[in-house]
Amino acid sequence: MAKYRQVHTTFWNDAFVLDLTPEEKYFYLYLMTNDKTTQCGIYELPKRVIEMHTGYNRETVEKLLQRFVEYDKIIYNDSTKEIMMINWVKYNFINSPKVKKCIEKELELVKHLDFKKQFLNSLTKYGYRIDTVSIDLGEEEEKEKEKEEEEEKNNNADAVVFYQDNFGVISPFVVESITDWEKDLTPETVIEAMKRALSQNKRTWSYIEAILKNWNSLNLRTINDVLSYELNRKGGGQAGEINSGNFSSTKRETSLTGGKSGRLRKADDVQEVPGHESDYL
Repeated sequence: MAKYRQVHTTFWNDAFVLDLTPEEKYFYLYLMTNDKTTQCGIYELPKRVIEMHTGYNRETVEKLLQRFVEYDKIIYNDSTKEIMMINWVKYNFINSPKVKKCIEKELELVKHLDFKKQFLNSLTKYGYRIDTVSIDLGEEEEKEKEKEEEEEKNNNADAVVFYQDNFGVISPFVVESITDWEKDLTPETVIEAMKRALSQNKRTWSYIEAILKNWNSLNLRTINDVLSYELNRKGGGQAGEINSGNFSSTKRETSLTGGKSGRLRKADDVQEVPGHESDYL
């Protein structure tokens, strides 16, 4: 919070100021000299405070703010109630260590990230520099947002498209089955089952669904569930554990126990060993 602000005597002869109405001149001076102003020219100024200081009603305050936004003299952010004086660096920056330290502290308190970035761009434009190491410019938040967007993109993986790209023409029946499995497990889990079928050179939906039914029977809904289960199995060293791909093949009609009721498939090349869990994991 400033104790005083200097206004240069040339203010009154400035071409922009000369064209302002008396009301606008008063308001412009207020924006540059009120007790909320800072060394960086960015400060919090709720409209209610402006009303109290100036005696204007809300409608007049909003009109005047909008007018100076259109004049390209200020930017006002309604969500943070912060104002930025666009030309503050040009006319008010004091290039001293103490002032720079003050500005660095002030910028740490600025809520609207775009104001911080615009201020630093202004410093560069006019050849000034300050230490920005301690100033949060939102890079971490942006990285986190990008990460979340990437995760969301992965969560929206399309198992139907993956099947078409890797297994060929897909029937409406298989599309419906895939959609059901995506709802019951996750799209990523369905795609993982397809990848494992490909790694075993098994290119039938029945083989893929057998993997999914086995995971479903073990209550493994996500890829993380599957990987955790596999890790525990390896660590536990189950007796009679068999490696994937070493089963004998059996062609027959089966309901594939552990699967969904009413979902009967002709299990061509479905591998199973009596007395053991199917090692589709």
